[in-house]
Parts: sequence; structure tokens; C-alpha cells
Amino acid sequence: MAMMLWPKDSLAEPRAAIPTADFLNSIGVVTSFPDRGQPLAKTIEMIRYCGFRWVRAGIEGLTDDGPTTMRTFLELHRQTGARLSWGLVSGGTDVKKLVETGKTLANSGALLAFEGNNEPNNWTVEYQGEKGGGREFSWMAVAKLQRDLYHAVKTDPALAQYPVWSISEPGAQRDNVGLQFLAIPSGAGTLMPAGTKYADYANVHNYLYHPHSPDPADNKAWDAADPTYASRVDGIFGNFGLTWLKWFQGYTQEQLETLPRVTTETGTNISGQVTEDLQGLNLLNLYLAQFKRGYTYTSVYLLRDRTDEDGNQSFGFFKPDYSPRKAATYLHNMTTILADKGTVAAPGQFDYEIVDQPPTVHDLLLQHSDGTFRLVVWDERLKGQDQVTVDLGVKSASLSVYDPTIGVDPIQTQKNATSLQLQLSDHPIVIAISSVR
Repeated sequence: MAMMLWPKDSLAEPRAAIPTADFLNSIGVVTSFPDRGQPLAKTIEMIRYCGFRWVRAGIEGLTDDGPTTMRTFLELHRQTGARLSWGLVSGGTDVKKLVETGKTLANSGALLAFEGNNEPNNWTVEYQGEKGGGREFSWMAVAKLQRDLYHAVKTDPALAQYPVWSISEPGAQRDNVGLQFLAIPSGAGTLMPAGTKYADYANVHNYLYHPHSPDPADNKAWDAADPTYASRVDGIFGNFGLTWLKWFQGYTQEQLETLPRVTTETGTNISGQVTEDLQGLNLLNLYLAQFKRGYTYTSVYLLRDRTDEDGNQSFGFFKPDYSPRKAATYLHNMTTILADKGTVAAPGQFDYEIVDQPPTVHDLLLQHSDGTFRLVVWDERLKGQDQVTVDLGVKSASLSVYDPTIGVDPIQTQKNATSLQLQLSDHPIVIAISSVR
């Protein structure tokens, strides 16, 4: 769609849109599978309800005889359309198995990416006779394993097109093997040689609540997605800028701003000051903030509370009895409101301005495959409200306003609009813009 013109007294400026499909495709989740007691049929039902486009998975718990087999993952994709990130998971080292099973997923269109080890600071690895990771051993074995994983994927003609995501928690390295880089640059002074390639994307576990940021606050999700040193959680800077355990130098602040990145675990449980409602609001804001701040994919822990282990309870979108929490309902509403089966190859521009935009108010301009726009405006104010004006750079437009915490139907419609007043507080509002002139 062509750039809109705006009246001379309007504050609106042209903004580039992003395909709605790109944002929807970023929305992922961590889940259990039958080997951990969660039936596939129930998993499919929950993923469909929330509209998740991808699922974090891997070879841990995978066997030929089940209960979790390759058929489990292929059927999940067939019935939901969700693709899979495919990883070694906790302590895994079988690169050959990862690649072979990854090909099976790729052949069915179910593969999203490959992922390195899950938190080797917590789950050590033993690779080629060498033990690595944790806080007692060298991380050389972890580095060699990730190097070999990357090489195996990129030298396989059937898989070379798929991205490789880094290990999570490279900030915990005890010796400087260079895992704070996607590819070790010249002069980095690492134990592994310059030119060693590990990944195409940086991968973090930037949970919203952290010992350095333990309480609810304004801009909770926005700050967790911050790639700079200002973020107080376990994010990009502490893992790929200046490692959090030993302070090994990685990328510069300028480089971090554009570093390709994903999150394979984030979220919050319901505990203390975090109520079920606040969890739901936090997670809605989280998916938006992550995408706006450069995360191509974000996976929240957890689809449904664990029932096969102590702890890790109340993180789920769903309770152990499969009933949805508010987080599931809110996300269902947002993905339903934004639903778009296609994508736009060359997104256009739309002219708008949020007048005197408060620091807790953020916006994301999306474009549907039919050319119409969706403007998502969200506030991350813990208490109180913000009254804002969205100034549209058009003579008039037809607007439909949605609140995903209420439902999937418009809460307001407006014709011949040149601006819109919004009362914002702690969650997103979606504005569908059509009939523009």
C-alpha cells in the first residue's frame, strides 16, 4: 500500500509496517510431551487455542518405541501448523541423531531451526571423552560440540538453509572459549581460534523476574527485552556483550543492537506479587516487546504446568487440569484478533504519531496480507493510566478497536477518523485500520 499523505497540521509521520505474519510466527512456547505425561491430543488442543506458531523441542526423551517418537512431532505439526526448534536440550551430545531427525522434520515442513545445548551451566556435557560446562569444568567441550553442530548442519545440503541458534547461558563460561560470539572475530583472544562458527542467532533465557529485578514494575517486559547493559535480567548484554560470570568481552553495544537473536525460554510464574492476571498481562506485553526490540522468535515457559516433577509450577498458560489461565485466554484473543492466513511480500507505510508518547507506551505497526494495517499500542504501566492521542496522517479512516483482555470483538468503531483517543494502562490495544483516504 502506498504511503499516506497527512494534513499540514498533523504530527503524523510515515512508519514502515511489518507483516502481521512475522509477528505471529514469532510466538512460541515450551511444552511437555508424552514422555513427561502430557498426551499429544491435549498438547495440540492447547497450542491451537493460543495460536502458537512454533514449539521448542529436541531429542531429549525421543525414542523409537515411545511414548515420544518422531511421529509425535510430525503429528503436532500436521494438526497445528506449528514448526519446531530442534535442539540437543539438557546435556545432549548426539549431533548425528539431531541432524538425522532434523531432516525428517525438514522433509515435512516442520523444522524451524536447530538449537545448541540448554543451559550447560546447569547441565554439563561429556563430548568426545571430555567433560564440560557447569561451574567446575572447562567449557571447551561445550564449545567443540556447538562448533561441530553448526558445521554438521551447514555442510548438509538438505539442512544448510536452516538457522542454528546458540547455546543458552554462554554468560556462564568459566574459561573464555568464545561462546559469547556467533563467530569468533579476529583479535578476540579466545581459547578457540578466530573464525570458529557457533551459530546464526544469539539465544537467551531472559525471564521477566530475576534476582536483580525481582518485583513487578513499569516496563517490565520492555526492559527484559533490552539488549543494552541497562537490562536487569539475564539478557543479551550479560551473555553476548560482557559475560555475567567472568566478564569476558563479547560484542560492542552497537553490535548488540542488531545482533540476530531469539529467546527459547522466558516468562513468569504466579507467585508473590505476580497474580494470575498480572502473569497474563506480562506475557501479552512480553511477546510484543520482544518482537519490537529485535527478537525474531520468542518461546515462553510453559504451555501447561509440569505434573511429573516438583517445582516449576504455575508457569503455565494452562493449569494441570488443562483449564486455561488468563494468560491463555488473553493470548487466544490477541492471536484471533490479529489472525492472518497469508503474508505481505513488500509491506508498506502508514502515517501516524502518538502525541507526547509516555515512556511506558509502545507501538507496533503491522500489515495484513490484504494490505490493511493493524496498529498495536500497549502500555506497561503497573499502576494508573495514560490518556494518549494517536494522530493519523489521513483525511479519514475507518477504525475498529480491540482489547484482548476483554474478548475478540471490537470495543469501539469509528468512521471518518483522523485521530483516536486511547485510555491505556497495562496491556495492548489493537487498532484495525481500513477504508483509508
